[in-house]
Amino acid sequence: MSASSQMEYKDIPKRYIDPSAPKDVGEGSRVNGKDWKIKKDAFRVKTLGVKKLSTWEHREQKKLEQQQYKTRLQDLKQEKEDAKNQRISDLKRRREIKAEKERYEKMALKMHAKKVDRMRKREKRNKMLKER
Repeated sequence: MSASSQMEYKDIPKRYIDPSAPKDVGEGSRVNGKDWKIKKDAFRVKTLGVKKLSTWEHREQKKLEQQQYKTRLQDLKQEKEDAKNQRISDLKRRREIKAEKERYEKMALKMHAKKVDRMRKREKRNKMLKER
């Protein structure tokens, strides 16, 4: 609806009613040259409080959403991979401890208990030095 459609006749500016009314200084002449025609507003206002996104803004928003989705998915995959690696490393560590315990038990059958303890301490010390 035009701006002047809800006004009373006497309140409507003359430029909308009278073609011979003087023009505004900044208005200039019409492009098509028909200066005697009455000035009219737009018949329909498409954006009455509703702003449609332009195609560029729409694409940018979609791109941002896709990027956020990908990062979230990547984080979840990384988290899952870390959990898997943690389980594997725990399992390896437990197996190593078990194998070491069995080895010491076999040695204990052959040797004296104190000698096995000394060897265990020495190996532990060497292992710590090697890891540094």
